[in-house]
Amino acid sequence: MMINKWVSGLACIFMLGCELTAENSLSEGPWLAHLVVMDDKLLPFTFTMDHTDNGFIMKAYNADEVLTIDEIYIDGDSIMIRMPVFEGYISGTFTKNQINGKFIKESLGREVPFHASYGDVPRFSNTRTANVDISGVWETTFNPKTRESYAGKGIFTQKHGKVTGTFRTPTGDYRYLEGVVDGDILELSTFDGAHAYLFTAHATDSTLNGTFYSGNHSREFFTARRNEGFTLPDENSLTFIKEGYGKFQFSFPDAQGNLISLSDPEFRNKVVIVQVMGTWCPNCLDETKFLASYLEKEQQPGLEVVALAFEYAKTREDAFKGIQRLRDRIRVNYPILLAQYGSSDKTEANKKLPMLNHVMSYPTTIFVDKKGEVRRILTGFNGPATGEKYESFKREFSDFINSLLAE
Repeated sequence: MMINKWVSGLACIFMLGCELTAENSLSEGPWLAHLVVMDDKLLPFTFTMDHTDNGFIMKAYNADEVLTIDEIYIDGDSIMIRMPVFEGYISGTFTKNQINGKFIKESLGREVPFHASYGDVPRFSNTRTANVDISGVWETTFNPKTRESYAGKGIFTQKHGKVTGTFRTPTGDYRYLEGVVDGDILELSTFDGAHAYLFTAHATDSTLNGTFYSGNHSREFFTARRNEGFTLPDENSLTFIKEGYGKFQFSFPDAQGNLISLSDPEFRNKVVIVQVMGTWCPNCLDETKFLASYLEKEQQPGLEVVALAFEYAKTREDAFKGIQRLRDRIRVNYPILLAQYGSSDKTEANKKLPMLNHVMSYPTTIFVDKKGEVRRILTGFNGPATGEKYESFKREFSDFINSLLAE
């Protein structure tokens, strides 16, 4: 079912002010949801549902993250829950204490079965006492012994069997993970409105052997060993300007069809941050929130930010709708240009930015000085789920920008 059909046909709560009745109400308070990923595994997350004068407000929880969802449309026993910023939505039917349907991402043609039940039930039901404590740092390999192998860094805290933390990788982090150790089985999950991640593993005091599920379309095996001193490659060294190219250049349209480039007057003799991103990307969302907040707080007249969006929306119109939705929801105060639509494939992205050795990650962030020279390229983004790494990044970012502005 298309979003536009839902928005026009099911907007009675927000648009027409329809009265809620016992038949089309939902129980207020805590709920437990499950998404069915590959191998028929259940990915759980918890949320609350509250009724206000403007309709329902849903809050989904992942460790310290709270995702507020305020676009909920009801018609009879049908419901559509539209995720903030991202295009994904939950569509289904409901009773007072049950919701059954699918989590849908139309542009990618993906549908994941969804079920939720009312009640204050734990995210994971750990019936056994934890036999191990996985708190600490884990040197991780995803897809070991394959061409698709890549490194990760698990950083976890465990208290009374409950686990929070994340995996960092060279292209960003897997955001807020929450779960348990049940006996010797580790279970972690997150649902952020775009990605649905489930990690399961057999744990010992020194090793993890498990599986990483992304929705019902991807499955990766991983291994890990304790290593408090493990570090990932420097994210400032992975992407660079290829030999033979002078300066970083681009020319892409804004929503009005105007071609924008670094040679335009508003960027001359200024420090410019160029963000290669997508509105579908949670790590990009974390960085976008940071950049928008930084610009608002610091008010640096010699600093400009411009984003280049690589969108998998099928049409130019839908791509710009997604861009505008991002701008509106988190008050983005810098231009976002459309670099590509119909695919977020990194190989295709590299053709649009041939001066880079590769587009390895969304986001990739290019720092350009007042003379137009590239001074640093940051691959990926380690967001607030990474704790001290994120705090360290913020300090280093501020110091670096100030040094460029002082030149």
